[in-house]
Amino acid sequence: MPRRPLDVLVADVASRLMGVDATTVDHAYRVILRDLVEYFDIDSCFLRHNDHIRRATILVAEWPPREHIPDPDPLGVVFFDDADPMFAAIEYQRDVGIFRPSDRSGGARGTGSTASAVVTTTMVSVPLVAGGRPTGILGFVRFGDRDWPEDDLAALKAIATLLAQLQERVSAEDRLRFLALHDDLTGLSNRRSLTAHLEGRLAMGHPGPVAVLFVDLDRLKALNDFLGHVAGDQYIQAVSKRLQERLIPGDFIARLGGDEFVIVLGGSHTRDEAIARAATVRELISEQVELGHERVSRNASIGVYVADPGAITANEAVLAADRAAMEAKAAGGNAVMAFTDQMRSESDLRNDIEIHLQAAIAGDALLLDFQPEVDLRTGLITAVEAIAAWDHPTRGRLQSADFVPVAEATNLAGQLGRWVIDSSCAALARWRCEGANHDVIVRTNVSPAQVLSADFVQSVADTLLRHAVPGNRLCLEVTEVAVVHDIVRTRIVLARLQDLGIRIAIDDFGTGFSSLLHLKELPFDVLKIDRDFVVGLGTEADDLVIVHATVELARSLELDIVAEGLQSERAARILFDLGCFHVQGAYVSNPVDENTFVRLLKSAEPLVTL
Repeated sequence: MPRRPLDVLVADVASRLMGVDATTVDHAYRVILRDLVEYFDIDSCFLRHNDHIRRATILVAEWPPREHIPDPDPLGVVFFDDADPMFAAIEYQRDVGIFRPSDRSGGARGTGSTASAVVTTTMVSVPLVAGGRPTGILGFVRFGDRDWPEDDLAALKAIATLLAQLQERVSAEDRLRFLALHDDLTGLSNRRSLTAHLEGRLAMGHPGPVAVLFVDLDRLKALNDFLGHVAGDQYIQAVSKRLQERLIPGDFIARLGGDEFVIVLGGSHTRDEAIARAATVRELISEQVELGHERVSRNASIGVYVADPGAITANEAVLAADRAAMEAKAAGGNAVMAFTDQMRSESDLRNDIEIHLQAAIAGDALLLDFQPEVDLRTGLITAVEAIAAWDHPTRGRLQSADFVPVAEATNLAGQLGRWVIDSSCAALARWRCEGANHDVIVRTNVSPAQVLSADFVQSVADTLLRHAVPGNRLCLEVTEVAVVHDIVRTRIVLARLQDLGIRIAIDDFGTGFSSLLHLKELPFDVLKIDRDFVVGLGTEADDLVIVHATVELARSLELDIVAEGLQSERAARILFDLGCFHVQGAYVSNPVDENTFVRLLKSAEPLVTL
């Protein structure tokens, strides 16, 4: 039977390779080599690729397959430095190389010929070239002599070109697949790869328990700020390499970005075993790293979670370990902490709040409680603090301390703060209509995000106008944390608020940074002593000294002063003797609903009598 024309052979190979990808390429290679063996009536055919980084030639496919292949296969990977002349020539071969028995005297065609071939064998090597660089060879072996017409060699060159193109395409696919599953900076697995690995480990029926370590490097920003981000990247790379080299084989390491890593320990581990392994990881990370002329080190906060297969998802396991790492960092860092049931409850609450808070602000789920502030000289209400609360549909009444931190962390603090100010002014307007005390001041807390927002002052002014409330009936409480972000801008904002008649209080005084400096630089009207110093009055000598000094400071700066957290008559008498007359706390009244507060406001009876 006559063989197909050469151009048809090349077209058939091109058609067969057209739909090949990384998952089917090995099968395609074997089929192509089989067809070439049959078409050219040769004994064997092989395909080798060059690894220029390792300087080696790698066997990719052969036909027919050898029956008995030793382990390791001496033909599998051959390094050019150790190879005989035939293999060594592959590294730079660009032309067809032919060796025939008649050439054994040394005459050979092409730069790829070799004198080491068996003299009764005809061999042909056709280079694969891509981008002007040899990327491998397509080789043929025929026992005995065989002519290779120029037309046959031209067809083989065309087929080699097709194979080189496929090689480049598959390499590109492999690279994209690698990038999709690995971190670009370190080469470690990324979040997607971690999820796939953990899903497999945590599948029902798989062995367990499975230990997950969440590693958060401490204070990497300081290193970046001092040495630069290039040095920071080099440090991350050095730590990653150390973990790869020194952790136990079978451990899975992923970088989630920035300064966060996740390690899934190989095998099964109890909680105590996982904690011990985490301590080893912490010690590894704390070892110094050389960055140029600098020797630096960072510590790590590591969270540990041990999961049973089938009981939790991969994402939940990572989040649990992450939460434990956050607790370790909050406790000072450089520590190992395991996930607990209490953390789970707090995490569930936080997630619930984060998901539903915006809708609660926009709807009718939030409300205000009011905590009276009295003058100890009369026992009568002079001001009230408006405190947001939330009637949660499944968790019942949530206090502001439960959801305000979540609002600040999720950029909802501004929206929440506007709601509180608007609702407070609306309440003031109602009280005026009901004939309640017209002189009472409502105090509300404002967040750092509110103070620094571009439209804050105008928003407050619009709210006062909408409810027909005088500015001097509103007092905005600002914590020291809120003002340290931008002292200059904060000074301007607070001054503009005072122009509206609004009073400004510094809240939780003494617990922030550079308190005296802030009092000097910023336009405050009221100083509120933090409850932590008031609770211990009468029992803690240090608290008495601090409160006394704070009262004297406020008096010298001509500031009104309010003590928070008053718990006892004894503390009330001490504050009275010190000259601090305005107080709030459980001794006066806990936060109450609006109806109760209005009754208290209308009553002529003092709430406190000394």
